[in-house]
Formats: sequence, structure tokens, C-alpha cells
Amino acid sequence: MRDLASVKRMVVKIGTATLSRDGGIDTSYVRSVARQIAQLHRQERQVLLVTSGAIGMGAGALKLKGPITELPLRQACAAVGQPLLMHEYHKAFQEEGLSVSQVLLTAEVLSKRKSYLNLRNAIETLLNLSVVPILNENDSVSTEEIGTAFGDNDRLSALVASKIDADLLILLTDIDALYDKNPREYPDAKPIRLVEEITEDIRRAAGKKGSAYSTGGMKTKIEAVRIAFTAGCRVILAHGREQDVLCRILNGEEIGTLFLPKSAKLPNRKRWILHSRPEGTIYVDAGAMAALRQNKSLLPKGITGIEGTFSAGAVVMINQQAKAVTSLNSAELRQVAGKHSSQIRQILGPNHRDVAVVPEDIVFLDEPNNPSA
Repeated sequence: MRDLASVKRMVVKIGTATLSRDGGIDTSYVRSVARQIAQLHRQERQVLLVTSGAIGMGAGALKLKGPITELPLRQACAAVGQPLLMHEYHKAFQEEGLSVSQVLLTAEVLSKRKSYLNLRNAIETLLNLSVVPILNENDSVSTEEIGTAFGDNDRLSALVASKIDADLLILLTDIDALYDKNPREYPDAKPIRLVEEITEDIRRAAGKKGSAYSTGGMKTKIEAVRIAFTAGCRVILAHGREQDVLCRILNGEEIGTLFLPKSAKLPNRKRWILHSRPEGTIYVDAGAMAALRQNKSLLPKGITGIEGTFSAGAVVMINQQAKAVTSLNSAELRQVAGKHSSQIRQILGPNHRDVAVVPEDIVFLDEPNNPSA
């Protein structure tokens, strides 16, 4: 038996393949999920639901067949399918006496500190009001080209779990565990019940193929686990069609694969920096990089170049080795690059800081507990 008695806040992610049946959303399954979450609410556990299915539901409503791969068509299907999906959730949870809220996200919302904090406060308020937040990527506007897409809801669910300090992330999918090799190809594949570290062997064991309307696969779930680990969040991967799967998991049954973080939990602000999409790059010389690794500030004298346009307070890369929050905007940095700190206020004015980045706002990507390591 697993001891999950201490879990008070959890994120549940349901994939497209789990939700779907005969080209549409399985409404009886949605009702089952609502019933289980209502039971967890009665145990005074807070649940956030990250749901896929908008594109698939939209495709069904538009009578479109096969994989939906073209971006404009995926966006159109999402725009049609999202209200239909939420309508099904609203009906199912209403029968259980619970209210739901829709939260549509882009990567930009979580990357901007102000909007991230606003979102966090809004979710905290919803949870305190016993509302079930239902989150999904805003697929009708998100694109990789403009930097607003998460890429898949596995990553989104892990980021949400990290941002709200969840105790547990449950990934419900169409496979019952992580296996040592693809069980659909190898009959002798064995399930892995406990994972405490994401090794190269675990990465190789992860498959890549998703369903017709989804973007994920086992590989994206492993990356989601790595993100959750930075928040000290446990993760369980299980088959979403197991009878009463959520309640049984929280009762301690050994269902699916449990991912148990061994590394130390990063502070919330460090996690925000690490998981934010960088808006540009600051290039520094070897001496400046060595100083940063000794927990020193980034001084303008060590800056050799700036890439991109960004504001003060933005998350940027430093030499592709670290992420950091910059104290100056890109135009200001270009003016002071290579200059001594004493010259900054002469060049930019008296109200500017004389450092580009402070040590507490730097996260190195090669630290062992980081998902980029």
C-alpha cells in the first residue's frame, strides 16, 4: 500500500484518448470522474482538473476524420470543441453538487510574473470556494511560432502542479503504467511500479506515439514528471479507465507507476524562472559566468552581447547555461554592455540598478534537480 494520506491538493490530468469514445467525448466517463472528484472533496482534498479533448470534440462536431495536424484546423476545432467540453463537465459536476470554472492558459501567462501571480491567486480563491478549476491550453490562440504554446497538456499539468504547490499529480492515460519497453510491441514488457529518478534507461523506455487528436506520448509524461519533481510533487501514471481509479489511488492501492522525487524542492520563484519561456539571451564572457557560479551578480562589464527585445523583469537565457530575471531591459543592456558598474547611472539615469542580474534570480540548467539537466 502507498501512503497518500497527507495529500491535500492534487492535479489530475486526463488525456484525449482516455476521454474519447467513438470519435467524441464519453459523457458517462466524465460523470464518473465528477463522482470520484466529489468523493475526494468530501475528504477535504482539493482537486484541479487539466483536461484534453477540445480538439477531438470539435473535430467530432465538425465531422472531421483522422489526425488533425494543420494548425489553423486544430485551432478551429478547439474553438468549437472547448465550450462543448465544458458543457459536459458542468453538467456532470452539477449532478454532484459542485461548481466548476474554466481556466484557459497559454505559456505566456505562466512566464510573465504578474499574470502568473494573478492566476495563482485566482486559483487559490476558487479552491477556497470549493470550486473545481478545469484547465486546458488555449488551443485556439496558442502557437509555437509566437511562443504561447505549452506543446501538450502533460507539460501544462506539471507546470500547474508546480505553480500551486500540489502534493500529487495524477496522469490518467490509455496505458496502465510505465513499462521497461513498449508493451504494444513487446509481449514480455514489464511494468515499472516505482521510479525515484529519471535516468537514461527510463527515458529510453518512454514511447513517443500519441493518439489521433493528442500531442502527447510517454516521453512527454516523463518530462512532466521532471517538472513536478522540482516542486517536490509526487506523480502517479495510471490507466484512466480503471474502475474508480482516483479514489483507489488516494486510498493507497498500488495502481500504475509512482514517481517519487528524491531531490530537494526548489523555491517557488526559482521554479517560476526555470519553467518560464525565455524572452531573449544575454551573452557573457568566461569570467562573468564563473562569477555567477560563485553566487555573484552579473555586472555589465562581463556582458558581450544581447539577443532579443525584452523588458526589465523578463526571464532570459545566459549563454544557454542558465535562466535569469534581468534588472534592465534589452535596450538598456545594449547601452551598458562592457561598461563598469559605476557608469550605469551616468548612462541610464540615477534610478537604475548597477547590476544586470542578482544571484537569487539565477537558475543554472545543469543543476541535478532541474528538468533541463
